[in-house]
Amino acid sequence: MPAPSLQDGIEQAGSPVRLLWKPDAAPWLPEVVEPEYAGWRQEQDAWHTGVSISDLSHHMFDTVISGPDATRLLTAVSANNYESFAIGQAKQFIPVAHDGNIVTDGILLREAEEKYTLSGIPAAQNWVKYHGEKDGYDVSFVTDPSSAFRHGADPGLFRYQVQGPLAAELIDRAFGGPLPPARFFHSIPVSLNGIGIRALRHNMAGQDGYEFIGRWQDSVAVKEALMSAGEPLGLVHVGAFAYASASVESGWIPSPIPAIYTNPDLLDYRNYLPLYGIEGQRPLNGSFLSENIEDYYCSPYELGYGRSISFNHDFIGRAALEKAKDSVRRAKVTLVFDPEDVREVIGADPGFQLTYARHRVQAGPVKASPVKASPVKASTVLAGLTYQTASIDPVGTILSLALIDTQYAEPGTEVTVVWGEHPGPGTPADADLGFPRIRATVQPAPFDQHARTRYRRHA
Repeated sequence: MPAPSLQDGIEQAGSPVRLLWKPDAAPWLPEVVEPEYAGWRQEQDAWHTGVSISDLSHHMFDTVISGPDATRLLTAVSANNYESFAIGQAKQFIPVAHDGNIVTDGILLREAEEKYTLSGIPAAQNWVKYHGEKDGYDVSFVTDPSSAFRHGADPGLFRYQVQGPLAAELIDRAFGGPLPPARFFHSIPVSLNGIGIRALRHNMAGQDGYEFIGRWQDSVAVKEALMSAGEPLGLVHVGAFAYASASVESGWIPSPIPAIYTNPDLLDYRNYLPLYGIEGQRPLNGSFLSENIEDYYCSPYELGYGRSISFNHDFIGRAALEKAKDSVRRAKVTLVFDPEDVREVIGADPGFQLTYARHRVQAGPVKASPVKASPVKASTVLAGLTYQTASIDPVGTILSLALIDTQYAEPGTEVTVVWGEHPGPGTPADADLGFPRIRATVQPAPFDQHARTRYRRHA
């Protein structure tokens, strides 16, 4: 009997939302690395005030796309500009479905004229492989899954990110001097103690530094050299908790819902995808429930990818994306939670909080206690949704990345976040479930000023 497909799962559950809805879903964390090494607070602080190292070798899928039609295929399935895509450069990969909404992004590194590596969660990689196979492109695919799916095997590549104000000093110590200049999201070949590796100007927290990439067999030697060079500088190893929170500060929304679940033209694609893959198992949860999965879709413009979109070629979803350009209704923002409300709703010492829940963001603040009856009725006007929420110790509270209607996106605007877990289909979406409200203030995304103003200055 063949393995069940995503479409099989949708039909058995009754709808995409019924398939994916999992209240109180545990948040995703990177595999293999420890939850904490020095403690999540110290690890977060390190990339702000010192220097940190993160091991990214285990949690991503890598698919190598090569062959005479590699560029032609990628051009047909994404909105990126391939006319200005240098060898050694990486880009945020932007595949969209026919309706112009994102399929889910990834990092695409051009390694040669017709060779690329696409890294991240596998949803975007599945999209590329499906169209490459279905439409007869002369390409080959080699996928190295994350460690959760390697059955104990080693990764093909290591990735170590070094970042923070002291990153340049660590790199000087490790390499015997500064590295050759590299533009943002460009990589250069370098040698560390005779080992050839690649240095990519990119970091998840939006701070200065590099991501070092190389063959797994060299991983121990490279990591030991970096750790040794960093020891006099107080180098801090980042664990899974702190690493997963970094995107909240840098403004990257991880793993948006792929816009693939309803379009009849994508029925064959849903039959191609396995039920027990990312598209069928990545959970939906939070205080916002809609029975229409399309209410969870995102435009790449909303995600902040407008500057990377190119209409110099034809691609799937081009017409819809071009039409959407002038009618973007939501903006990506950071919500800064009121610390007093956090303590009252979550606890006096909330500890480390992390969730990818889609919580309701409502217009206007709560005028009294968020958990006690208030004589002033709280607004129920839906302003937007949260996408990732985490404790950020240097800020002293919880931050949330959200997409909210542009009329509420001005920095300083007060909103409320409905904090709770809707039980899902079977309970009315608008049921009064007594969830507490947490006041929050809208701020820019990225929240971190360095990430917002200086990180891409050499792009």
